[in-house]
Amino acid sequence: MRIAKEVAEAGAHTVGTVVSLALKIAGTVLLVGLTTLLVFACIFCIYCKTNYSTGLDVEYDEFSLALSSVIYTENRQTGALEELITLTGSEYRSWVDYDDIPDCVEKAVVSIEDQRFYKHRGVDWYRTSGAFVNMFLSMSNTFGGSTITQQLIKNIKHEDDVTVSRKFLEIFRALEYEKHHTKEEIIELYLNVIFFGHGCYGIGAASRYYFGKEVSELTLAEAACIVGITNNPSMYSPFIDRENNKKRQELILGKMLELEYISQAEYTAAVNQELVFDASEDVMNDTVYTWFEEALRDDLIKDLAEMKNVSEGTAELLLLTGGYKIVATVDPKIQAIIDSVYGDPSNISGVSGSSQQAQSAIVVEDPYTGDIVGMSGGIGEKTGNLWWNRATSSRRQPGSSFKPIAAYGPAIEYAVVTPNTKIEDGADVKLNGTSWMTLNFDYSYMGVITIETALKYSINTVAAQLVDKLTPAVSFEFVRSKAGISTLTIEDMDYAPMSIGALSYGVTVRDMTSAYTMFVNNGIRSKGRTYKYIYDNNDKLIYENTTEQVQAISEKTAYWMTYMMKQSASYGTGGVSDLVNMPVAGKTGTTQDRFDRWFVGYTPYYVAACWVGYDNPARISYNGNPAATMWKKVMAQIHDGLEYRSFNVPDDTYLTPIPGVIPITIWIRGEDESGNVLYEEQTYGGKSTVEGREIQVTAKTIPDYELIGSSYTITHKVVYNGSSKDVIVFKYRSTLPPPVEPEEGEEDDSGGLFDWNDIFG
Repeated sequence: MRIAKEVAEAGAHTVGTVVSLALKIAGTVLLVGLTTLLVFACIFCIYCKTNYSTGLDVEYDEFSLALSSVIYTENRQTGALEELITLTGSEYRSWVDYDDIPDCVEKAVVSIEDQRFYKHRGVDWYRTSGAFVNMFLSMSNTFGGSTITQQLIKNIKHEDDVTVSRKFLEIFRALEYEKHHTKEEIIELYLNVIFFGHGCYGIGAASRYYFGKEVSELTLAEAACIVGITNNPSMYSPFIDRENNKKRQELILGKMLELEYISQAEYTAAVNQELVFDASEDVMNDTVYTWFEEALRDDLIKDLAEMKNVSEGTAELLLLTGGYKIVATVDPKIQAIIDSVYGDPSNISGVSGSSQQAQSAIVVEDPYTGDIVGMSGGIGEKTGNLWWNRATSSRRQPGSSFKPIAAYGPAIEYAVVTPNTKIEDGADVKLNGTSWMTLNFDYSYMGVITIETALKYSINTVAAQLVDKLTPAVSFEFVRSKAGISTLTIEDMDYAPMSIGALSYGVTVRDMTSAYTMFVNNGIRSKGRTYKYIYDNNDKLIYENTTEQVQAISEKTAYWMTYMMKQSASYGTGGVSDLVNMPVAGKTGTTQDRFDRWFVGYTPYYVAACWVGYDNPARISYNGNPAATMWKKVMAQIHDGLEYRSFNVPDDTYLTPIPGVIPITIWIRGEDESGNVLYEEQTYGGKSTVEGREIQVTAKTIPDYELIGSSYTITHKVVYNGSSKDVIVFKYRSTLPPPVEPEEGEEDDSGGLFDWNDIFG
């Protein structure tokens, strides 16, 4: 018994020792794990605090100034700034001060969005912890628990990616933000930047849009109705789903009652109040901006968003309330000329093919500075704002106007051809890298011609051969990086897009204008800009919009491209564009379906791209090129009175000759059996071809003769024998019976008697 007891005690001791050891090991592992977790958490917190806690580059004061921004132009003669227009905010973007926000609006927001708003310091840890636990338990990448401060930051930053890292950054930014701002400032800013649906940002816009009244006039029922929209405007807008909006309103009113912000009587009255919606779309101010001013506004919003690291919606509010002073590039005189031409629909008369109003857009740019001095985004008087700007937003197929930047320009730049290089334009021409081949616009061919002639008459087959020699990849990269066309897709790295402008999504008029600046500006492409400087309300320069310039091609290439496009503009497809007092170079463009017509041209002063077409693409009928006609109507007035200038000629214009193919003219000759020439003529109307080309030739039918030895139509392989003339000979023999000699004493044809002595004496 004693031994058994000792054994039992020893066993128990051993088990206890093992359990104790196991607990110590588990405790150690747990402690190490917790320590490691805390260390990493501390490191992460320090990292976030150092790098992101002050990640907002915009302060409350910048929003709450409620000062309109002013646009200035620079007088080109004196350099003095002259006020152009004040950017007054529409009701879609109007600032409402905290003192003008009813208490019921604030309490409605707090009740439904952040019930502990007045107690926490930016983050509601109770809700945040619950949100993280829920995320891990459900193994989902979704969150919740955002406070009003966190939502404000998210709206300002417009960082919508739902990730753990973004949530942590949002938390640290909220904690930091509340150190420097009061609850009143946060509520004020939140209610001025939040989206309320139907294009309305801010409580001021929403109040006018839904109820046609000022915020200060909202009732409790109306306040709960509007606040309820923000959770999901597409679901809770009363103009989309009145029933859903009512349920959301009552939920908010119930929360307000629960939190004792309103009494039972107020709750009952608000629930029972019949809401009368204004549904008014007319909330814009009376100022109508020009096409240029709206393009400028869009550029400013985009750049401010990037500069301030905020959303574009926030940037728009900053622009309209921040009191900025902006120096624009527009020339008011040039803009007035454009407005007068484009404001009159009769200037585009003659265009037919659809019952729609024919449309057009133009952008005029100073190629040396990149300054866009004027533009129009449509035909007819501009009577409203936020219209579709066809000059900056529409992407249309450029057709042959793409050839100088995708085929001819790079081909000369990379020494593939010169203007004098000979190349074949023919129906039998084949490409090396593809079985595809384009047709010419009029289905006719010119034979062997120079590159200069090909550009002058916009020969499609030649452009395709140049892209073939370059390869589509080289053309694609040139267009993207040198010409600055940013709308290309990988599908555009092919023959049709690069040779005839059949792009996936097309190009904008603005981009085509900038692309052509390389030809007049000594090979330097200047990206178009609408403004130069932004100053804050204290006249401090906060941003200089430096022109992006790229040495796209050499001065030589620019000179020769201009030389060729002068021929095109004066005598070729763009002949109607010629100005009487200034040299013009440029290129027309017509898509194969004739849905789009272009002319991109330039003078020593300005570059302008013009497009004509229909908003819903349809075939255009016009005697000539309507884009070249519109271009001239604008540019003739712009250049009226300007001093004559010539295009720049660099010191060195020499290009190493690249002869190209040898032109061979095909002659067809008919001979009799004795070698006498019966006829001789050139084939193809005198057009030449090249060695090795297999052609079909047909002999002529000659009365009283028959062809010897072959069919009338044969296949002939062109040969070069040191001569530019390849002669194909067809042999004939007479089909007439041989003449019969008269006997002596018979009458001859003259009626007398035939006598041999008359011949031999």
